[in-house]
Amino acid sequence: MEFSLKVDAISKQYRIGQLFRENMLRDAVVNFVKHPFVKKSKETIWALKDVSFEIKKGETLGIIGRNGAGKSTLLKVLSKITYPSSGSLKVHGRIASLLEVGTGFHLELTGRENIYMNGSILGMKKKEIDKRIDEIIEFSGIGNFIDTPVKRYSSGMRLRLGFAVAAHLIADILLIDEILAVGDAGFQKKCLNAMGGLSSGGRTVLFVSHNMAAVENLCQRVIWIDDGKVKKDGDSKEVIRSYLETFSNGDYSNFDLDKIENRSGNGAIRFSGMEFLDLKGNPKNIIQTGDSLIVRLHYYSENGVRNLHFALELYTVLGTKVTSLNTWASGFEIQKLPWGEGYIDVEIDSLNIVANRYYVSLWAASAGNLWYDKLDYCAMLDVEQSDFYNSGREMSSQHFGMVLFPCKWKLNGR
Repeated sequence: MEFSLKVDAISKQYRIGQLFRENMLRDAVVNFVKHPFVKKSKETIWALKDVSFEIKKGETLGIIGRNGAGKSTLLKVLSKITYPSSGSLKVHGRIASLLEVGTGFHLELTGRENIYMNGSILGMKKKEIDKRIDEIIEFSGIGNFIDTPVKRYSSGMRLRLGFAVAAHLIADILLIDEILAVGDAGFQKKCLNAMGGLSSGGRTVLFVSHNMAAVENLCQRVIWIDDGKVKKDGDSKEVIRSYLETFSNGDYSNFDLDKIENRSGNGAIRFSGMEFLDLKGNPKNIIQTGDSLIVRLHYYSENGVRNLHFALELYTVLGTKVTSLNTWASGFEIQKLPWGEGYIDVEIDSLNIVANRYYVSLWAASAGNLWYDKLDYCAMLDVEQSDFYNSGREMSSQHFGMVLFPCKWKLNGR
């Protein structure tokens, strides 16, 4: 079968300074103000190392890996946003990419004008775009805002329009990076259904995501990228299982997070540890469905960090988000964090999730996408079965879903 993409020994090298230049101007200004006399480092890192694979026409390929593994760099090379330091790439067909929210949009133009601009970039004629524009607008759900400048859109609106454009304009190969991280459940379902139909229509899809359930459902083949190299390439279930096994590091109530290297953020706040405690503050080694639990997050803070928020998120072993417990949603305001070491507790009255293994992700951030520290799948939470309803019956995920609700039944009848 004819291939759509052929990647041959691609490598990408960056100087440390280049990494900052590829971020937003705001970040560069902040770094200069904080470290004005630091000389530019000549140290280099390899974001990709001798990556080779081939994708057949009509194939949906999943790409997985931890943060910083090289997944997004690979997609940027494939979409020619950046060029490899060595190696070659052969492409058969037009490529459309959705690598970040609103990628490819001109902020001063309206949503409608951006649709035509993106179509023109792909080499489409106006008549071809005219035939699809109503379908694109309906899919995006933008409605009356389609003639409003994109700069006034929320991130969710940009995402919906971006995916609608990428999915409906004529392109043979579609590159998608973590689009399911934004948007409501209804739109995510629309995206998944659309992606499922793309390959059946003969289009090639590369899908990068931390949602293992979506990757396994959509992709028969998965490539696991680790430290810039292809760690494993094969059947989706087998590769995903091998990948998730690397997160298993024992059953503990205390996790050392200080030495974790796979993290992002500017480092003004760094998580150093996490503890599972009972309500008296004692270590809790066995956690059951319905238990009360305190999760203590230890951190180190630089002086002057203001208006920040902490979050603890739980994921299933397939990457489905169970919940996001964060200070912003709870209305817990932190005006200024004291300098030095400290901890913050989140107290959970009742852990209403069924017995299973869950993965914990953490983040500390301020408004405006200013990330201080972000750790994905940094620890495990093993929840054991319990008699949650006091019925003499234990609740398992095999029969009772994922979440349990305290409830009472009443029969009003004969």
